[in-house]
Amino acid sequence: AQRLQLASVYKGEAEKIHLVKKAEGEAEAKYLSGVGIAKQRQAITDGLRENILNFSHSVSGTSAKEVMDLIMVTQYFDTIKELGDNSKTTTVFIPHGPGHVKDIGDQIRTGMMEASSSGL
Repeated sequence: AQRLQLASVYKGEAEKIHLVKKAEGEAEAKYLSGVGIAKQRQAITDGLRENILNFSHSVSGTSAKEVMDLIMVTQYFDTIKELGDNSKTTTVFIPHGPGHVKDIGDQIRTGMMEASSSGL
């Protein structure tokens, strides 16, 4: 009876260690995933910055804001196309029109400026 009781204690400790290690592994995986996403976003930002500078230097009379607006419109239409091509939903409501594209661009710009000013 003592051996069975001791075996039960050891089994409980082993299960506890297993659960703790599993939780630690999941936490590490989530952390690494976050680091990967942050690096991906930084690479996208760096690429956009480089493209904006190259375009505004090679096409005279364009400002960085105009180039960014062009990129935003292009990405907006790419997103709409991808939703139509790959979405399993039957209906998607997206505000669409020249004014809406500008509004979406303004919202993204404002969000990015707020994030950079808050140190995120």
